[in-house]
Amino acid sequence: MSHSHNLLKSIAAGDRSAFRQFYELFCEKVYNVAISYVQNKADAEEVTQDVFTKIFKSADKFKGTSEVSTWVYRITVNTALNYLKKKKRFSFLSFSNTEMDQPDFEHPEILLEKKEDAKALFKVIDTLPGSQKTAFILSFVEELPRQEVADIMETSLKAVESLLQRAKSSLRKKLENMYPNRRKKKK
Repeated sequence: MSHSHNLLKSIAAGDRSAFRQFYELFCEKVYNVAISYVQNKADAEEVTQDVFTKIFKSADKFKGTSEVSTWVYRITVNTALNYLKKKKRFSFLSFSNTEMDQPDFEHPEILLEKKEDAKALFKVIDTLPGSQKTAFILSFVEELPRQEVADIMETSLKAVESLLQRAKSSLRKKLENMYPNRRKKKK
């Protein structure tokens, strides 16, 4: 049994120091996935808090049929997607234009010299359908192995590969439309 699995068992028994250790182990991963979805620091912090609240409340529900990290990523993805749905509903009700409200997003993990390209990329990642977005973020932003992505998404490896192909094709077209002169610079 892994260290993180033991921590979950202790959390289920009400051990707060185990929860702090678990938080330290996973907080950066959870935050990075969250910010890739919500593209805003305050929202990512809120999603991260929600994720750990859910983990604290449902530690006893972890059955050990997958890796602990897979379970944590799954909770994070679902929480982030639900947060976005709720935010979209709220912005629709308040008649604000979320496109206009969205500032240029900079992922904290992106190297300085790549920030301009990353801004453009995250704008178009945001337009992908949910499952393509999840496969892309987990595979290329978080750099998880494809099999783990399939486990997190509770689908097959083949389905993940198909989602990634569609996502890359869609992203390529959208980026070429946004920046028609960028491609032919290198000679």
